[in-house]
Amino acid sequence: MSTASPAAGLAAIQPAAPRRRLPLAWIGLVPFFLFALLFLIGPTAHLVVGAFQTPEGGFTLDNIRGLFTPQIMAAYWISIRVSAASALLGAVIGFFLAYAIVHGKLPPWLRPAVTTFSGVASNFAGIPLAFAFIATLGRVGLVTVFLNETFGVSIYRMGFNLLSFWGLTITYLYFQIPLMVLIIAPALDGLKTEWREASAILGASSWQYWRMIALPVLAPSLLGCFLLLFANAFGAVATAFALTGSTLNIVPILLYSQIRGDVLYNPQLGFALAFGMIVITGLSNLFYLWLRARAERWQR
Repeated sequence: MSTASPAAGLAAIQPAAPRRRLPLAWIGLVPFFLFALLFLIGPTAHLVVGAFQTPEGGFTLDNIRGLFTPQIMAAYWISIRVSAASALLGAVIGFFLAYAIVHGKLPPWLRPAVTTFSGVASNFAGIPLAFAFIATLGRVGLVTVFLNETFGVSIYRMGFNLLSFWGLTITYLYFQIPLMVLIIAPALDGLKTEWREASAILGASSWQYWRMIALPVLAPSLLGCFLLLFANAFGAVATAFALTGSTLNIVPILLYSQIRGDVLYNPQLGFALAFGMIVITGLSNLFYLWLRARAERWQR
């Protein structure tokens, strides 16, 4: 009669090691990754490859060299100026608005109302936004006619033109200011009350508190928000095209003309124009992410 060893008996009793299963939570990310692959990564890779190809599919640098022609360089310069102006004004105005609702001791219901409106307005762009500004500040717009008939002030005789650099910049502010409010409000929440109380106890004035404590802490967030607003304005095409048409020669409108077809139809040059925009907006977003990481480290 054979007897089994105790070790063999214990091995038979122990359950088999469970197989590792992929957490079900990852299934929820599948639509996101699929969407990013189809509508972001894939088209971006296609544009980058097309910027270095001839119409026959061969490799060339002529498309990149074409970006340095006077017309295209002027379009990039106008786009950079419009984006920088709208980003700077949007950052300054949005910062003061966000500070008012976060630390301004206003009625509690005002912050949810402003943030809700900001969430809607920051995504309001394109043809509806262009039409709204034409109906408001156009030559026969509501505000234009009101100022002329009530106060005898003609903003167009004073030099204003909606279909111009400043007209497009003011239009962009409609979605730049709300976006700034949404992204700077959490940083303002990170300013601890104890910091201000400690500076006051030590005899620091309000100006010294902002210069030595608040602004150094907020500086990465403020600069990062400016870069994000710059990238947001630089890539906007529908609003500019619907508002100015071909009056203002910015890069997105020039890109649209090259790809969709006009007298100078050249899809490969259009790919190169898009590649230049990807580089500029990509660098802006990378610097924004780096600055945001620094700001979060400061506010822990």
